[in-house]
Amino acid sequence: MTSQDFSLSSGRSLKRSQMSFKTLFSNVMTGIAFACAIIALIPLVALLYYLLINGFARLGPQLFTQLPPPPYQPTSPQFNTGGFGNAFIGTLMTVGIASAISIPFGVFASIFLSEFARDTKLADSINFFTNVLSGVPSIVMGVFAYGAIVLTTKSYSAMAAGVALAVLMLPTIVRTATEALESVPKELRQAAFGLGATNYQTILGVVLPAAIPGIITGVMLGVARAAGETAPVIFTALFNNFWNLDPWKPTATLSALVFNFAGTPYKNWQQLAWSAALVLVALVLIANILSRWITQRKR
Repeated sequence: MTSQDFSLSSGRSLKRSQMSFKTLFSNVMTGIAFACAIIALIPLVALLYYLLINGFARLGPQLFTQLPPPPYQPTSPQFNTGGFGNAFIGTLMTVGIASAISIPFGVFASIFLSEFARDTKLADSINFFTNVLSGVPSIVMGVFAYGAIVLTTKSYSAMAAGVALAVLMLPTIVRTATEALESVPKELRQAAFGLGATNYQTILGVVLPAAIPGIITGVMLGVARAAGETAPVIFTALFNNFWNLDPWKPTATLSALVFNFAGTPYKNWQQLAWSAALVLVALVLIANILSRWITQRKR
């Protein structure tokens, strides 16, 4: 064997050892990443397991048509009676008020940021403060609505809770809608201008319809967050054990019912809290699935 052949064979062996080391390192890191993903899923699986085990037993039509019952002993024949129909309606009411406030403001703000102030210092400043607002704790929103509305009207109300939840939803809607509008191809705008459309006609007739799936996704995500908030609702809507359709009076919500009933020593109230938590998680899950489905259809 010549010196040249020896150097070639040693070079190949060195490359093989390097390749084997890279392959081993890649396999090890892949295994670590897979293990971390499994560990991250454990809390979610445990949460869903406990909710299904403890909340599914009481699920039924009566939960959405009856009021919360008095405390009963497990031996009582009325132990499995009652529901949280008032809290379910109160959740729909507060989230509906929040959506009615936040969606128009959020969409119009996103139109301004993407179509009239894009790449300006004003847009950068608004985006910065929107990101700051999205990081503000929800209890601070509750305190704000309490001072601005509850103390002014001298009454807890679903309206006050709706305002607090609207402020929480606003950053999500603004950011998502702005990204959806900015992702609309410029060629669509240029084609509309070429046909003689004005700027407002182009936005309302071309850009906005094209961005509707992304905007709906942001709305769904905002609704999912608002439906599960507890602290702002406790500060603003308080609670109500009876049916209420007046937005200016205290009202029950599912999140407040879970907070109030879960810590009591009464078994039937604890079961209602588990069932209410399961319904809340189901609502959030449905909203997230709808947003993903809309996004997939957009692609």
